[in-house]
Amino acid sequence: MADVTRRLRAALGVGVALLLGTPAFAQNALPDRPLRIISGFAPGGSSDTLTRLVADAISPMLGQRVVVENRTGVNGVVAAAYVAQSPPDGTLLYQCSMSTLAITPQLQGATLPLDPGTETGPVANVALSSYGLFVGAGSEFRSVGDILGAARARPGQITFASPGAGSAQHLSGELMKSLARVDMTHVPYRGTAPAILDMMAGRIDFMIGNLGDATRQTQSGDLRLLGIGDPTPSPVFPDAPRISATIPGFDVTGWFGMCAHKDMPDALRQIWAGAIGRAMQDATLRQRLVDLGFTPHFEGTADFTRRLAADRLSWARVISEGNVRAN
Repeated sequence: MADVTRRLRAALGVGVALLLGTPAFAQNALPDRPLRIISGFAPGGSSDTLTRLVADAISPMLGQRVVVENRTGVNGVVAAAYVAQSPPDGTLLYQCSMSTLAITPQLQGATLPLDPGTETGPVANVALSSYGLFVGAGSEFRSVGDILGAARARPGQITFASPGAGSAQHLSGELMKSLARVDMTHVPYRGTAPAILDMMAGRIDFMIGNLGDATRQTQSGDLRLLGIGDPTPSPVFPDAPRISATIPGFDVTGWFGMCAHKDMPDALRQIWAGAIGRAMQDATLRQRLVDLGFTPHFEGTADFTRRLAADRLSWARVISEGNVRAN
């Protein structure tokens, strides 16, 4: 009878741990080694900050501190390669983005150590990133329709900026050209900041980019937001019109999640995903992501995997139609 009682108490303890998400369960399942998340972007940027916020939020749930380590380069591919070449023992994730997994590996002429979209696998999505179409405060354009009208009247003369050839911002402009059947000229820059400065000065007609990259300039009146590229209203600009109202089919939603080695055991993958899901329920974390320009949006492994597959297909078509090559 005493043995039966002990077994019953043990079973009840596991059940309570599962229901409450206590660290005890995670500690018993994850390897007893340091846990890390690799950030593929420089410290201080919005992507790196997101990674650190998530690491801090899930550390108590996993029973130990999750350390963030920076390994930058090739739009996050260096971080992905490091994870793909490490043991799939459940101790290592990296912060993965739409550009890293769905765009960069598919660019024509890309020379990469691996394809992150096939050599690593989704764990959980954390946030969406709305894309907006911006013009300078002194621009003649007051709507997306104005830009299309000018592009049809002056083929090839309307310019759009991006932080580099093959970037998500560049591909968004190519998608706009393809869907609207207009000829416009892409002008690549070395980063978002100089592109915004030239747009504010009137040297570039417009740019499609992350809302977070231009929120401050838009709120100060230096830029105007003419439309957003995804169906989810922006928490920062809830009244902004959708670009698809003028260009049917235009749907660009960036995302930032966590990925791991493709061979990480599913049980370990789900422990990480569960901790991230619980962390994303915290109002403080969600507000801090909004402050960075993100829309908090948790997706478990299955839903995140479907999103990646769909985006790889859609961006492959844009790359092919626009003959977009790597830098």
